[in-house]
Amino acid sequence: MIVLHARPSPGFREAVDAIFGAGVVTHVDEAEPLDGVADEITALLHVLTPVTPEFIASAPKLKLIQKLGVGVNTIALDAARDHGAAVCNMPGTNSQAVAEMALSLMMAVLRRTCFFDARTRAGEGWTADPSELDSVGEIGGRTVGLVGFGHSAGLLAPVLAALGAKVVYTARSPRDVPYEFLPLDRLLAESDIVSLHIPLTDETRASIDPFAMKRGAVLVNTARGELVDQAPLVEALTSGHLRGAGLDVFADEPLPRGNPLLGLPNAVLAPHIAWLTPETLIRSLTVAHENCRRLVAGEPLLHQVI
Repeated sequence: MIVLHARPSPGFREAVDAIFGAGVVTHVDEAEPLDGVADEITALLHVLTPVTPEFIASAPKLKLIQKLGVGVNTIALDAARDHGAAVCNMPGTNSQAVAEMALSLMMAVLRRTCFFDARTRAGEGWTADPSELDSVGEIGGRTVGLVGFGHSAGLLAPVLAALGAKVVYTARSPRDVPYEFLPLDRLLAESDIVSLHIPLTDETRASIDPFAMKRGAVLVNTARGELVDQAPLVEALTSGHLRGAGLDVFADEPLPRGNPLLGLPNAVLAPHIAWLTPETLIRSLTVAHENCRRLVAGEPLLHQVI
């Protein structure tokens, strides 16, 4: 049995049926546990709901945990390895969508899109305090620091450069690219915009200090919420140390009501959808289908993590 544990849109469901065949994949809503089907699952198509050691132990036939995306921090990797279940991801399938979302968040913060949208809808767009316009800005002429230089950052960098930004980056090692490599501390201190494109690991958790960033800078996070401690981030945004932030990911998802980020006018927020476009889904489901075929055929799997 192949199970998709998610809350798919109608278009997502149609794509699943088109690629796998109607009725081949069993859909279980992400808000529901997998207890009722655990005994029969051979392949789990995983989106965001954590795959726990307890679930893995309850699924004797489980042979494949296929992440529809890149990050596998929500999967109990040691438990999967001990169980004999392969874990695969799909690097590159969502890079276009993530790069475009990062760019859109940068622009939304700099141009205060949400602020002016709300004022326009309220009939105040042409009567607002003119000083509000003093706090907008352009990407051109600014230094944009990319933390990590994988697929999404690689797509984003030339677009930023074409808009007139100076692009700098940090990664585990310098790349053969026409942008300046900086250590993380220098990148944070010198960049007007910092965009995060790294996985969540023990090493990267809470590695981005908002107060190590340049005063008046913008933080964009389409990677993982835990890369930045929320309390210092809220303080940096509230105090004006940071100009603003565009955030698609959070330590707690969905973001709870009452979270202080929800009340900050200089934060543009999205519900972890940077990766989620119909185009990404087609690419992702095609990889997932191929890995399910390979699993049955006993062939090497694509992008196997363990």
